[in-house]
Amino acid sequence: MSSRIGGTPRNDENGTFYEAINDGSPEEVHMPLNKEKKPWENLKDKLSSFFGFQAPQGKGKGLPPKAHFSIWYFLIVFLLFMLVQQYFLTPKVEMIPYSKFKQYLAEGQVSSITIGPETITGTTKGKEGKKDQNFTTIRVADPNLVKELDEQKAIYSGFYDSKFWGTIFSWIIPIGLFFLIWRFAMKKMGPGMGVMSFSKSKAKLFAQDGTKITFADVAGIDEAKDELQEVVEFLKNPGKFQKLGGKIPKGVLLLGAPGTGKTLLAKAVAGEANVPFFSISGSEFVEMFVGVGAARVRDLFSQATASAPCIIFIDELDALGKARGINVMGGNDEREQTLNQLLVEMDGFETNKGVIIMGATNRPEILDMALLRPGRFDRQILVDRPDINGREAILRIHSKKVLLSPEMNLHQIAARTPGFVGADLANLVNEAALLAARKSKEEVGPADFDEAIDRVIGGLEKRKRVMNPKEKEIIAFHESGHALVAESVRYADPVHKISIIPRGIAALGYTQQLPTEDRYLMTRSELLDRLAVFVGGRVAEELVFGDTSTGAQNDLQRATDIARSMVTEYGMSDRLGLVTYERERRPMFLPQSFSAGKTYSEARAAQIDEEISKVIGEAHERVRGILSQRREVLDDLAHLLLEKEVVQGEELRGMLSKSKPIIEASLPELPPSPPKQDDP
Repeated sequence: MSSRIGGTPRNDENGTFYEAINDGSPEEVHMPLNKEKKPWENLKDKLSSFFGFQAPQGKGKGLPPKAHFSIWYFLIVFLLFMLVQQYFLTPKVEMIPYSKFKQYLAEGQVSSITIGPETITGTTKGKEGKKDQNFTTIRVADPNLVKELDEQKAIYSGFYDSKFWGTIFSWIIPIGLFFLIWRFAMKKMGPGMGVMSFSKSKAKLFAQDGTKITFADVAGIDEAKDELQEVVEFLKNPGKFQKLGGKIPKGVLLLGAPGTGKTLLAKAVAGEANVPFFSISGSEFVEMFVGVGAARVRDLFSQATASAPCIIFIDELDALGKARGINVMGGNDEREQTLNQLLVEMDGFETNKGVIIMGATNRPEILDMALLRPGRFDRQILVDRPDINGREAILRIHSKKVLLSPEMNLHQIAARTPGFVGADLANLVNEAALLAARKSKEEVGPADFDEAIDRVIGGLEKRKRVMNPKEKEIIAFHESGHALVAESVRYADPVHKISIIPRGIAALGYTQQLPTEDRYLMTRSELLDRLAVFVGGRVAEELVFGDTSTGAQNDLQRATDIARSMVTEYGMSDRLGLVTYERERRPMFLPQSFSAGKTYSEARAAQIDEEISKVIGEAHERVRGILSQRREVLDDLAHLLLEKEVVQGEELRGMLSKSKPIIEASLPELPPSPPKQDDP
């Protein structure tokens, strides 16, 4: 049980944010196909694709269609040919024993035979108008055979079995089968993996009329769009800058959290400039074969130069541009060779050719410094999380094709989703539309968005889960404690909804708070109030039941994180002073995955632990005093939750308005700063 529902929350001085889940960019617009080709041209393209030969791409507006030629087509035709030859074209031959052959010969029915080294084939005379019958038998050592043939006046001849063609086919057929299997495996590895295409770039080319996304499809990142307007202007009118001796940045690096719209922004640049757009992932340069990655980099830049003016976009650049020299196994691996080739190509790139390279990453701290220096990726643009106005604009874009009810207020939805990025908001709109369709509604209303927000953040609702009455009562008092403390302290966000319906993987209940505005800084008092809300559930269990449960595990963990950050990072401890004790190398836009060793003594570590315990202990005593004074409201709210399962924030505030105001001891204040002395 947690005082905030959340999938993967990130707690810092700005509050609780929720990381991106899906990409919120509009669907990719595919290129129109070329004009219809003649049959022999299609056959030629398929054969070229099968044997690994591809014609070079020109500067045409359209892209050539992909040829799909499977090895199974060849096998099916081959089997049909063998069946036709076996049952329709090959004459029927009867296999008889040698004794029967001698009987036919004695009766004079053999008209002609051919004696081979191992077999005897021949023809018997037809009886009563029937056709002659072919036969074959295994040859047996018979010295009198020729004499008997002369007596019966049968036509006989010898046959020499040449081994030449058998030897040839015994070599050609296995080699041919091996070649076909190898070709089939190469085709399965990916498009363009022909015999001589290992070094070909895998970049997808979107021609001029194929990138339909513009800046009108991007919202919430106005500063980033303004930065890229210069790139668009250069691609449209390069002479404007070259006339004055100016040069456009050779590389533009988009930095931001997952789901903020970095790829979408790059497509919008291509759409605005109306130029070809090469898109490739950084991981597609790396292969198991030595030198393939570097060859693909060279091929990509050569294609881009031929299609100039254009844009090269490398997504997930950190897969390719990770800092060199950190390989724990030592040596110069294939990825470093690929990175070296990329550095050389970018450094020798002339901007007057009209080719601009763009990259996107959410891990800029691990990129190689040579990649970020001026002359390569010399312009870095932050694609940040949108504010409330940006979220509202994003919601309007994604809800254009959704039938919204007249009472729908997107500004209120934007206010309820702090920390959401474009991918989260796109998923939110889609979930609301699906929920409305499931209920056979004609329009999507506020109730659908409210349920969608709970589902996106907290997970799927589990109304059918069977819980015993005792556990349900504990959850009700636990969540009531969170809600009462949140409404009793000064700086906590107001309560929006309280629920004891299980959601997601481990949330048995939740208290949802609605921030009044976006926050980027937090004071000491605000952090202490937030910490008090986290421990409110545990204190409520202690007061009512005289015992505690495991439901507060997540609350205590997050409360400890806040207290530790106050003591070790923010210098908010009177005892330890204005010193920070954490020097961790954290990912800039991703959750923390590792921690560095401590850089302080064991004695100082003990003092840090004591200060953390002191902060949480003071919050515990403070919350106990609040809930003790409002014990009656605590009981009434818990019983109301057991009855209704969901209580809105307005109902809680109505109950508190009828109760007496609490008398809370003042929070411990920071010591005043000493007065400044004038210089003599």
